[in-house]
Amino acid sequence: MSLARYLEKRREADERLSREMYKHRICYLFLAPYAIVFILFYVAPVVISVFYSFTYFNVLEPPKFIGLRNYINLLLADDVFLIAVKNTFIIAAVTGPIGYIMAFLFAWFINELPRYLRAFVTLVFYAPSLATGAYMIWTLLFSGDAYGYINGILMNFGILDQPVLWLTDPKYMMPVMLVVILWMSLGAGFLAFIAGLSTIDPSLYEAGLVDGISNRWQELWYITLPNMKGMLMFGAVMAITQAFNVADVTVVLAGNPSTDYAVHTVANHLADYGSTRFEMGYASAIATILFFSMIVSNAVIQKLLKRVGT
Repeated sequence: MSLARYLEKRREADERLSREMYKHRICYLFLAPYAIVFILFYVAPVVISVFYSFTYFNVLEPPKFIGLRNYINLLLADDVFLIAVKNTFIIAAVTGPIGYIMAFLFAWFINELPRYLRAFVTLVFYAPSLATGAYMIWTLLFSGDAYGYINGILMNFGILDQPVLWLTDPKYMMPVMLVVILWMSLGAGFLAFIAGLSTIDPSLYEAGLVDGISNRWQELWYITLPNMKGMLMFGAVMAITQAFNVADVTVVLAGNPSTDYAVHTVANHLADYGSTRFEMGYASAIATILFFSMIVSNAVIQKLLKRVGT
């Protein structure tokens, strides 16, 4: 194709797009408030963060361009960051998939309940994701003295001779955090699954029965999952976001920093440099790496979910 022909086709495509946009101008007008808020509070901060990641910026002085120095220091000189990356990926690899599957299975089971029970049970399962004060319960359960409930029970049964420092001993800290994070993982994705399951047309299941579907697992794979791919995608995005942004749980239960940085995450590292040391350029580099890690993980999940029901 010649360059002139390509430019002509490009011009025609632009003209068609302009006509379509003008035709639907009222729709864009209604979308404008959300689009403005999204650009100002989501897109712009990401772009600004990427820009600052190439600078030295301590808030008090104007940013100074330093190229890739922040990224080089992060990957080659910051041992704590490498520990944080390892911890973050362990948490994401364990709690992300397991929490995602748990959220869907609980939503699937709850959807089978009578309507008058469904709302109550949904609230019961969703409440842990809102109960920030529940950290105190876990602190009492895993207290490192004989008065901690876990230590007390295990010592009464003769399993332990002395209390275990669950929240300060690096050997036990990560398993404890994984348990707590999984317990709190039923969040927005869980509600999305509940909504998606309730909107599936019951006649599809009747048609599937006629076509030879003989059990609930076939029904799940060939009817339920393909008809809620949008909700599955939303739940996956929320699971990835929660898994990569774990910070509050580790700070409240294990302190900041945790012993030997045993449960120190990338989000903790970001908060340390951004909120405590005010090294905004370095913190922006951490945020950029975290952001693109989430983008890559999301792309992988999208490819996997496209195979569901095929």
